[in-house]
Amino acid sequence: MEYQVPQFIEVEDKIIGPLTLKQFIYVAGAAGLCIVFFVYLNIVVALLLAVPVIAFATVLSFYKVNGKPFIEVLEAGFGYYTRAKLFLWKHQDQKMPEKNAPTAEELLAPRGTPKLTRGKLSELAWSLDVKPMGGNPANLES
Repeated sequence: MEYQVPQFIEVEDKIIGPLTLKQFIYVAGAAGLCIVFFVYLNIVVALLLAVPVIAFATVLSFYKVNGKPFIEVLEAGFGYYTRAKLFLWKHQDQKMPEKNAPTAEELLAPRGTPKLTRGKLSELAWSLDVKPMGGNPANLES
């Protein structure tokens, strides 16, 4: 039996005109709140309160950060600031000198990798630069 696999599952449907349901809820909520401001408050105060509400609703509805809706970024930021954080501190005793502390090169190099000195590196570079002067390259001596 063949089944149809849904395509474009990450794209939300446009329900109300060019807006998705979430976008419409954000815009309608901001419009309703602005109407309440203008009905019950002085015009200057209503304008001062309505401008940030409209801006916030617009950002929630249409702005994306790295392809993600702004509401997800807002939720992640809120969660970051409210959750407990774990800070680890490794105390190193100042009395004991660290003679066997590995260098940065030793930490980055995988184990079992031979050390590459400047002399070996220049020999390797020279051998890569030298090209055979004709003939069979298999006959060349290393």
